[in-house]
Amino acid sequence: MNPKQDHELHMPVSASEVVKFVKSPEYTPLTVRALARKLRVPDEQYADFRNMVKMLISQGRLKLGKGGKIRPPDVKRLVVGVFRPARAGYGFVKPNPSEEVPWEEIFIPAQFVKDANRGDEVLVQITRIPHRPGKYPEGRIVDVIERARTQFVGTYFEVDGVGYVRIDGTVFGEPVYVGDPGVKGAKPDDKVVVELVRFPQPGVEGEGVILEVLGRKSDPDVDLKTVIREFELDEEFPEDALEAARAVAQSYRPSRRGKRRDFTNEVIVTIDPRDAKDFDDAVHVHREPDGSWILQVHIADVAYFVKEGSPLDREARKRGTSVYLPGTVLPMLPEVISNGVASLQEGVLRYTKSVIMRFSKTGTPLETEITPGLIKVTKRLDYDTVLDFWHHPERYEETIPPEVRKMLMDMRELAALLRKRRRERGFLELELPEIELELDEHGQFVAAHVRRQDESHQCIEEFMLSANEAVARYLDDRGVVFLRRIHPNPDEYKLRQFATFVRALGFKIRNPQDRFELQRLLDRTRGTPFERPVHYMLLRSMKQAVYSPEDEGHYGIASDAYCHFTSPIRRYPDLVIHRILDRIWRRPNWHPDVAELRTIGEHSTFTERRAESAERELVKLKILRHLNENLGMILHAYIRAIEEVGFFVETEEIPVDGFVHISSLADDYYRYDHKSRTLTGVRTGRVFRLGDRLTVQVVHVDMDKREVDLRVVDDKPDMEAGRPVAGASATKRAQRYEASSSRGKKKKR
Repeated sequence: MNPKQDHELHMPVSASEVVKFVKSPEYTPLTVRALARKLRVPDEQYADFRNMVKMLISQGRLKLGKGGKIRPPDVKRLVVGVFRPARAGYGFVKPNPSEEVPWEEIFIPAQFVKDANRGDEVLVQITRIPHRPGKYPEGRIVDVIERARTQFVGTYFEVDGVGYVRIDGTVFGEPVYVGDPGVKGAKPDDKVVVELVRFPQPGVEGEGVILEVLGRKSDPDVDLKTVIREFELDEEFPEDALEAARAVAQSYRPSRRGKRRDFTNEVIVTIDPRDAKDFDDAVHVHREPDGSWILQVHIADVAYFVKEGSPLDREARKRGTSVYLPGTVLPMLPEVISNGVASLQEGVLRYTKSVIMRFSKTGTPLETEITPGLIKVTKRLDYDTVLDFWHHPERYEETIPPEVRKMLMDMRELAALLRKRRRERGFLELELPEIELELDEHGQFVAAHVRRQDESHQCIEEFMLSANEAVARYLDDRGVVFLRRIHPNPDEYKLRQFATFVRALGFKIRNPQDRFELQRLLDRTRGTPFERPVHYMLLRSMKQAVYSPEDEGHYGIASDAYCHFTSPIRRYPDLVIHRILDRIWRRPNWHPDVAELRTIGEHSTFTERRAESAERELVKLKILRHLNENLGMILHAYIRAIEEVGFFVETEEIPVDGFVHISSLADDYYRYDHKSRTLTGVRTGRVFRLGDRLTVQVVHVDMDKREVDLRVVDDKPDMEAGRPVAGASATKRAQRYEASSSRGKKKKR
């Protein structure tokens, strides 16, 4: 046995663990003796540990610095990564995974951003490496390797007979020159699509070419066109994809013959939003005589219709996901598939991939079977109807068959068991409601609602989570590499920052790495004015979930094996999982191309985030247009972020982010405290804190920059939500909420 293997066999830490620790962002250079103490190496093994460190230094895996302190090896001074700008002009670069550097991000000062734009792949020269944990290295952008986009949407205007375009948002501070006036028939205040041929940078004017005129800036119909062009979304399917979809739909002849398991005699329901058109999941639940539970989750067999490499598949892969925008849907698959032959419609034969799970009386998973299936949905239901049925079952004796009514009650009970078990496992239940808009036939704003997950939504969510997890374990047990849905563990430094934040609000938290303590904190804040800021900041402390073949688990739902399988009509990664199942059923020893899975995962992650951003942006545009037409509107709001120059709030009646500038707080001179993230009046002592509920007035809307300016119109923090007057300590405020909450629970008992 060689010395290296011997050391790694008997030492309490391996050589690779030592290198990983020294390369971590939190590491502070230590002597060999101090490093051994830090890693809890017993005194009798110190000599072996010192020899291991010497060996690592000789291999170049560690570096001996001044004062005999151990440091990480010199990292590359040139790093390739993706640029993310901040509204103040500076930005950050996230190194590509292949770079293997010890930082999550590199800070780029405003003067060194050059002409990089959001999403661009850039080459960065590191100019300063930090030695304190939690600090970012600094760098300057040397070159833009690849542009994320070159087409932008903006508002056309003219100055002295010359055409310019003011690009929407805050990406570019200055307008872009587009040459002679009236190109493409553009008129002042038209929304246009422009291709940039020279990106603006400090001291250099940007230049572009108008490609398309979308319409008048004041026309509500232009909002949808703006977002579609801005995010480069596909409206129309290419003809070859449409022809392929029509051909496969016309040839579909479902049959009870073949290798599919027949579920057509089972009671099966779909539960979806009332206006849904594509139904890709259906469920059946019953209880066995021994008290165990059977859950069947039937998923549309989209892989049967979309063959790998076909024109239909190429277009689905390119789109990655369906995009749900207010008033319209841009589907991943043509409607003849998504709303037609693949959709699990009531009363018709449909092909499925079916997951049959057996659970114990208490919800512990016991067995799983996955098989191609044939179903006929017994009843199509919607979330509102199911929720109302659970509260008033007598109303549905004539409209819902008795066997379906019984199963709905069983579904409710099983879902509650599964949810309880998931919480016991450490599932983090974040309350981050989505905004749902009502628009009229002209695309005008009518109303906005906060869409929360009620019990009927949670029931189906539990069943889909269980099916996704069951499929992932099924593939794991067979040693198959597959496209996982992973959510890496959060960075410890960011969790410590989150703990500092919530302590400033008055909540006790000892160990932010303890997911059960985090869940208790989420529960304590739920239903209070602290709910949104605390849940939002915890989300900000976490990494984003991605698609990848890497086995890293899913932190948010406390699962070590998870994939997306249940929505193949609208998500390409789910379709990939269906194909993997087909392959291993035909050839048990088959293994997929891991590099190909990684490529699909990266693209699917990109298209998913693009779709989410597009939806948020269109919602924002519709709300801003409404506020711009109703300046002076009074709204309730809560503070979600505080800076030196003012604070951001989210309004309640019409959910939108707005900014209250410190100059509008005319009653006093306010000072910012970075540690507590508060603004305090020097004379009055009035304090603005995260989570404070206020009454604000809309004073200005900038449709081009997509910003709202507000001012506070109340004399003191709003009392309707039970908030004490300014000046009470955050700790006392949190204690009062917890006390009042517990008193309310006692009354209910």
